[in-house]
Amino acid sequence: MTLPPEAITRFTTDLTTLAPAPTPASPLAVAVSGGPDSMAMLALATAAFPNAVIAATVDHRLRPAAAQEAAMVATWCATHGIPHATLFPDHPPTGASIQAQARHLRYALLADWALAARAGALATAHHADDQAETFLMRAARGSGPAGLAGIRPRWDFRADRWAADPTRPPAKAGLRPDGEAPALPVIRPLLNWRRSDLRTLAADLPFVDDPSNADPRHDRTHARALLATGQIDPLALAAAAAHCRDVDTALTDTVDWLWRTRRTADDAATRINVTDLPRELRRRLVRRAIGDARPTHGVTEGRWSDAANIESLLDALESGKPATQAGILVVPKRQIWRFSPAPPRRSV
Repeated sequence: MTLPPEAITRFTTDLTTLAPAPTPASPLAVAVSGGPDSMAMLALATAAFPNAVIAATVDHRLRPAAAQEAAMVATWCATHGIPHATLFPDHPPTGASIQAQARHLRYALLADWALAARAGALATAHHADDQAETFLMRAARGSGPAGLAGIRPRWDFRADRWAADPTRPPAKAGLRPDGEAPALPVIRPLLNWRRSDLRTLAADLPFVDDPSNADPRHDRTHARALLATGQIDPLALAAAAAHCRDVDTALTDTVDWLWRTRRTADDAATRINVTDLPRELRRRLVRRAIGDARPTHGVTEGRWSDAANIESLLDALESGKPATQAGILVVPKRQIWRFSPAPPRRSV
């Protein structure tokens, strides 16, 4: 396996801008599906950081060929002295939104494995074309700055907030001495690389093209086909996503300040003063308040995520009406919004 020295240098620079250089004691955990992108990243990481890389493949048991793909990765890793694990969910995703469920399970499994291995970071092989596709998909859905920011170069995974099995506590191997779940950096060192560049690097590597990439049922397939016409520059869309990310970061910093200065809380409720705030800041504060109130008060009713649609809730609050979402009752009183657990529903 021989890679161009300039590619190895470029990868080293891109990775170390996101996380410290890995070491044998704190290795880089690489998520490898067996596709050309992740195989190229694994080869780059192995060349750049010898003896400081571990790899894992997730088999959701959704396709018979997935086991063969995981075995292919495991064989390559064994040949090159790279520790490899194949991870399986307790139950394969079923029903609606299988892709979203699979993604959730995949990150939870990978992070649990990486934390147990004392990895310094978990790397995924998202690249500039993935970023452009994500931007198009989210723009078509009317996403705001947070959605259009696309794939983050780095984010911190918290095992206590995103578990493969929410009824099971985080793996003890990953807990800090104080018993809290640590944050695992999830990094995307290839976000400035083109898919074609990675496929060239993978030319001498074993890889498998995922058939779901051509499945017309997926929005990403249509976005990929649009970019393939050459009429839209993926790097320009990736740059637009970066601009949106800057906007989103500024808004997040503002919300952090508002959370400190306009929020009061006691054992019963959280109150936020929303006077003179534009809807976007109110939206973010409400999401944060609900996300904070649910674990604080032990609320498990309903589904909740930071991306939940709360427009109907905001409409009600801004018209002075109380409303409930995800088990949290929000009562507006003038410009003070009160968040508390919703009362139990009466049984008939």
